[in-house]
Amino acid sequence: MRKREDFLVNTIIGPGTKVNGVIESSGFTRIDGNVQGDVQAAGRIVIGERARLKSNVSGTAITVGGVVYGNILASERVIILASALILGDVITRRIQADEGCLIHGKVFVCQSDEQWHKAVAEQQDAQRIRSVLSSFKKHG
Repeated sequence: MRKREDFLVNTIIGPGTKVNGVIESSGFTRIDGNVQGDVQAAGRIVIGERARLKSNVSGTAITVGGVVYGNILASERVIILASALILGDVITRRIQADEGCLIHGKVFVCQSDEQWHKAVAEQQDAQRIRSVLSSFKKHG
């Protein structure tokens, strides 16, 4: 049975809104605007059809209808609508992808807790390496 909090929207980023920076939400988050910076929610995330994110996105269940340039990490499931474009990797336990969506990256569907923890750790290691390499480019 779902908790009532899973359906209460804690954070809304509306159409025409631009956010630069990390977003941390304690619950359900809806994004219909533009975000540049990671999005981390303790609950569900819905990314609307007109949303444009240059972000790594993590939450329990994530629905993507817009554009995400970054990786998606969902501990329960990911739903990718026909209007979605994902330029990055997807790691989850369950996935539903509508015909017509576009994913340019790897998709990991983990069947066990062991697979889940391994995939998450590998993703985090790869992000740290990219971060270090990008800092060399800025200073070099």
